Amino acid sequence: MLKINNVKKNFGGLKAVNNASMHVKKGSITGLIGPNGAGKTTLFNVIAGNLQSDSGEVVLNDEKISGLKSYELFYKGVLRTFQIAHEFTSLTVLENLMMVPGNQFGENLLYSWFKNSVVKKQEEKIRAKAIEVINFLNLTHLTQEVAGNLSGGQKKLLELGRTMMVDAKLVLLDEVGAGVNRTLLNEISDAIIRLNKEKDYTFFVIEHDMDLIEKICDPVIVMAEGSVLFQGSFDEVKSNEDVIEAYLGRGMKPKEALNS
Repeated sequence: MLKINNVKKNFGGLKAVNNASMHVKKGSITGLIGPNGAGKTTLFNVIAGNLQSDSGEVVLNDEKISGLKSYELFYKGVLRTFQIAHEFTSLTVLENLMMVPGNQFGENLLYSWFKNSVVKKQEEKIRAKAIEVINFLNLTHLTQEVAGNLSGGQKKLLELGRTMMVDAKLVLLDEVGAGVNRTLLNEISDAIIRLNKEKDYTFFVIEHDMDLIEKICDPVIVMAEGSVLFQGSFDEVKSNEDVIEAYLGRGMKPKEALNS
């Protein structure tokens, strides 16, 4: 579904992404791990249209998307979440979800003035979709809660819910587990698995929590110094000496090194 071919991105003399090539299979939950500074987030920014690569290409379903902006990728079903959630803090959970779909009639002044019934009909449809998402994520008790009052984990669930408002085809998850307690992290991971199995979402996941990677991801891609170091199942990754050395050097136990 997604192919990254020989992508390079430099910042001055720093090779943040160095001739990286990899692919994400449709219907998979593919993990992307690596030590700090490996180039993972820079690569995500290139894929998501937040950065322009210096060379190489990004291909989605045989269509070259290199150079497209994030709002253009939005309409192609490519959405990205962030390590720090980007919610509308003064809006409720329901309102945050209802903000997502693009080209809403209510944003057009002429429709608001002269075709108010059309606006209301679309709004009712969007509201029904938002309620469906809220129920799916078990956030019903927070429907009318202001998003700024949510915990870190609840905000991550809300971000995941926003991707559901447009039936995303490919979701880039950037450290969904960061700052989230274990109970909510289990809820988030269960929701990801359900979206993958029940709604055929494809996920590409940056994550440092190896328990989460082990639970949801197959395959796992390892980056180091801007390039792909290894790809395989989690069991293969955690037993690969090159991967362990890239994290902390030789002599470490596999799980100990990856979780450091």
